[in-house]
Amino acid sequence: MPTINVQLFEGRTPEEKRAFVQAVTEATVKTLGASPESVDILIHEVKREHWATAGKLWSER
Repeated sequence: MPTINVQLFEGRTPEEKRAFVQAVTEATVKTLGASPESVDILIHEVKREHWATAGKLWSER
């Protein structure tokens, strides 16, 4: 049972998330041979002020 954890900046619409999890599920089924029912995807939405790259918060970019 593949469990996929994804961290994204918050703000995506339900439609965008729905399309994303469908595409990831299809790719997992195709590449790993898993059944769609066995694929779990957890989306963790993160505020831009809680994420930094190269010493800079994304909220300040």
